[in-house]
Amino acid sequence: MNQILHQPGFLGTNANFAADMTLTLSVMVAILFTGGVGLAVKGYYQAHRWTQTTAAALNAILILWLMILPFRDFIIKDFMGPRPAIFYYVTSAHAVAGFCGLILGLFVVLRANNFILIPKALRFNNYKLFMRISYALYMLATLLGIWVYLTWFVSIPNPPTF
Repeated sequence: MNQILHQPGFLGTNANFAADMTLTLSVMVAILFTGGVGLAVKGYYQAHRWTQTTAAALNAILILWLMILPFRDFIIKDFMGPRPAIFYYVTSAHAVAGFCGLILGLFVVLRANNFILIPKALRFNNYKLFMRISYALYMLATLLGIWVYLTWFVSIPNPPTF
């Protein structure tokens, strides 16, 4: 599996397969989140809940599997190293927005599914506010992620490889 991820990508940039797959799956998750919003607007709350739960779980898997290691290796270990400063700033902004979206989004999913481990003091009833903030963070992180991809694999002549 590792050899497949390190093969040249399929989007025609300097990215490897893993980066192209990450971008593609991230956009698909964003579309899934948006579809879930549409379901809520139309009043299909059960389908909305399952769609958003699935999207949040897929997003968490994507982050844990394909995003944390490159961030550690190319941003944390090499901060303000040999690449242009924008490389580090955009990636760090993406990580902050993505982390906040992930944590809030998973919390909303746990709360919406009445997960028993949430302390009573942290339970909320204003779902719309928390869901809207979470959705906005997910979309911001997705847009920043596209910018990261373009910065890493289009605008930099020798992109990082992992």
